[in-house]
Amino acid sequence: MPGVADDIATGIMAKWAAAFSLLDADALASLYSKHALFFGSNPKLYRGRDGVTSYFKGLPRWRTSSVQFTDVVAEQAGPDLVNVAGTASFVADEGAVKLSVKITWVIVREDGGWKIVSHHVSSTAPLI
Repeated sequence: MPGVADDIATGIMAKWAAAFSLLDADALASLYSKHALFFGSNPKLYRGRDGVTSYFKGLPRWRTSSVQFTDVVAEQAGPDLVNVAGTASFVADEGAVKLSVKITWVIVREDGGWKIVSHHVSSTAPLI
């Protein structure tokens, strides 16, 4: 069911990008499971929606910000589980790419909708 997985991933990514462009921490956190584990651009592990909110409230307040997702692959791992991988490129202020990372999400069906339960980013540059 790659089409279904792609649709779920595309829908979450569109909502995520819209909320990120406003740096709206509450809107971003609403896309996550109450059981979320979140590794972002710093080494701290954030847990649950409150943790996700805290992470996004701690980001720099740029005048403008956007994200572009590329090389996205989505796989339905079960009826209520979608695994997603890709690249997220973040742009701020003068339009320069500030950060480009590999990103993985695990998306689960929760409370009648789809929520990100696992969020992990890592460097696009080889570490070894």
